[in-house]
Amino acid sequence: MNDTPRVGPPRREVWAKRALVGICAVVLLIGLGFLGAAFLPRWWAHRVGDQVNGSIGGGVALGLFYGFVFTALPLGMLRYAFHKRRPWKTWGIQFLVAVVLAFPNLLTLGIVLGSGNAAHAGERTLDVEAPAFRSASLAGAVLAVVAAVLLQYLLASRRRTHQELTRLREELKAHKQQTPPPAPG
Repeated sequence: MNDTPRVGPPRREVWAKRALVGICAVVLLIGLGFLGAAFLPRWWAHRVGDQVNGSIGGGVALGLFYGFVFTALPLGMLRYAFHKRRPWKTWGIQFLVAVVLAFPNLLTLGIVLGSGNAAHAGERTLDVEAPAFRSASLAGAVLAVVAAVLLQYLLASRRRTHQELTRLREELKAHKQQTPPPAPG
C-alpha cells in the first residue's frame, strides 16, 4: 500500500466542481442564445439598413461584398486549419475563428431562416432599408464557395502536374543512363 498522504482535494470534489462549471456554462450558453435570438436579428438588420440606406444598388453591392468576403475568409481559415495534422485544441480555436469570421453571414442567415419575432422584424427592416441585400448576400456566398472549390482544384491539379513532371524527369534520366551515347561518324 502507498502510505504517502494525498495532496489536494479528493477526486469527487474535483469532478463535482467540473460538473458544476459545465452545468453553469450550458445554462449561460442557453441564456445567451435566447438573448441573442431576441436581440441580434433586429440589431443586424438596422446596421445593414444604415449602411445601405434604402438603395437597391447599395444593397446589391454590400450583399455581394458581405456574402463573398465573409464566406471566403472562413473557408480559407478552415482549409488552413484542417490542411495539416494539428492538435485538437488548435483545430478547435481555428474553427471558432472561422465561425467568428462568418458571423455577418450567420446573422443574415438567422434573419432569413428565423421564425421568431426578432427575425421577422429583421426581415421587414431589410426589405425597407436594405432592398436586395439578402439575395445578393446569398449570391456572394455562392460565388465564394465556387471560387474556393476552383482554387482547391487548381492547387490539386498543380500538385499532380509537379508530381508527374518529377516522375517523367526521373524516367528520362534513367533512360539516358541505360542507353549508350551514339558512336561518332
